[in-house]
Amino acid sequence: MLWRGRRGSTNVDDRRGLSGGGVAAGGGIIGVIIYLLYTFLGGSGGDTTSLPPEMPGPSTEMTTTEKAADDERAEFVKVVLAETEDVWNKIFSEQGKDYPEPTLVLFRNAVQSACGTASAAMGPFYCPGDQQLYIDLSFYEDMQKKLNAPGDFAMAYVVAHEVGHHIQNLNGTAEKVSRLRQQVNETEYNRYSVKLELQADFLAGVWAHYAQEKNILQTGDIEEALNAANAIGDDLLQKKSQGYVVPDAFTHGTSEQRMYWFKKGYQTGDPSQGDTFKSTDL
Repeated sequence: MLWRGRRGSTNVDDRRGLSGGGVAAGGGIIGVIIYLLYTFLGGSGGDTTSLPPEMPGPSTEMTTTEKAADDERAEFVKVVLAETEDVWNKIFSEQGKDYPEPTLVLFRNAVQSACGTASAAMGPFYCPGDQQLYIDLSFYEDMQKKLNAPGDFAMAYVVAHEVGHHIQNLNGTAEKVSRLRQQVNETEYNRYSVKLELQADFLAGVWAHYAQEKNILQTGDIEEALNAANAIGDDLLQKKSQGYVVPDAFTHGTSEQRMYWFKKGYQTGDPSQGDTFKSTDL
């Protein structure tokens, strides 16, 4: 992605120098997979009202080289957030609406949100209670080294997906699904959760469509995003963590489904075509 020299969002709360203590920096692959199976990329549309417990462990100091890499990733995600702001402001404006821009919180090791305390091992998430996206940038190293999803546009996909949950929060979709938790059994609720997550993937694809129109994508970028969507499918993650697949426990969709809906959003660029709740597609 051609990001250097572009505007970075000012809607960023950088807490990296304030976080830490008592939790493992970045977490291990087991911790990552456990959390991803629970609530990957904003969990059930940001339904993080009951975050899993923190994973204890020692915090670690970053080397000068590691800090420089982390700072570069921070600048990158600021640009990605700014690009999502441009796209969703335009789309909302065309619908005669204002777009309340979310805040991106950068943290290290642990963070307190309106949805509770989260550790780095839990991965990125969106909290509807404060309309903020939370990311420990060490997660991107896990994506590259442990989930085999490298590339800067894989990182951009993560941010765009979380922004997708923000859109769902604004239009009331996330709240409707959240209410179902008290009305249906776990298996049925998981099906709605999958539809919500696939819609967030679709909305990330819609953003990528407009990014392509602005000529800021490079060769291989969309493939990086699709590879990331494939890497975090419920079926693949379950195989890695437990050796077998339990479809009734899916909360985010299979690798095939996640790739399909991201690609559909990218190809159409039309938010109205992303009704995963009524669709008979994958």
